[in-house]
Amino acid sequence: MSLDAFLALLVYAFVTSITPGPNNFMLLASGVNFGFVRTVPHMLGIGIGFLVLLLAVGFGLGAVLTAFPVLHTGLKIAGGAYLLYLAWKIAMSRSLSGKGEAKAVPMRFIDAAAFQWVNPKAWVMAITAMAVYSDADRPFLSVVLISTAFAIVNLPSVSVWAGFGTALRGFLSDPVRLKWFNIAMGVLLAATLWPMLR
Repeated sequence: MSLDAFLALLVYAFVTSITPGPNNFMLLASGVNFGFVRTVPHMLGIGIGFLVLLLAVGFGLGAVLTAFPVLHTGLKIAGGAYLLYLAWKIAMSRSLSGKGEAKAVPMRFIDAAAFQWVNPKAWVMAITAMAVYSDADRPFLSVVLISTAFAIVNLPSVSVWAGFGTALRGFLSDPVRLKWFNIAMGVLLAATLWPMLR
């Protein structure tokens, strides 16, 4: 892969990692509700989970899903259902952590990593990256380079969303504002299913 191609890949990785999607909406909500430090495992789970997904797609899982469309359909249904469940949980959250809602906890590392496997945007990002930037003459090296590019930009990109959420904590300490913010985040998270349904 030439330097120009790798730089283009970095731009693609950055743009797709920092733009709105299920992960970033959840990180924004988590930053508001739990603060930055308690959201770190969620961010790390996204980075590691997506890296594993990317490697799996690069080393053949994408071809398996193409060969067996029923698996792809099942994954879409499971992912959509889980996304709606997460959207509901966010929309129904009514207090910042440490202020009376003992049951509310931030997403754990393992949950965030596993979520990448049912996240429609993550699949589109992984399949597109492998289709556009992989080199048929050097398949192993190109999968490693693509994965490296995402590893470089993913954590800083998703951290922006958690940081922005954390910055809003003071403004959203008002219960009415927090209620409507969480409802809006739940609706936006559910709306990320729209491209998958078309």
